[in-house]
Amino acid sequence: MILLIVLILFGAKKLPDLARGLGQSINEFRKAREDIDQELHEAGASPAFSNKSNSEVRNAPRSES
Repeated sequence: MILLIVLILFGAKKLPDLARGLGQSINEFRKAREDIDQELHEAGASPAFSNKSNSEVRNAPRSES
């Protein structure tokens, strides 16, 4: 039903161009989402590493001078 309405509005000649544009848009959106996920994962890993280092320093035996 929706395909029929799109076909009537845009015509058969424009349909492949619309589909190609939609596919490219979806790919760009997917790439941007993966980049954001990667940045969030990297940002989340950094504080955990520094927190672990801080706790190791706090729990380390102290030498008395």
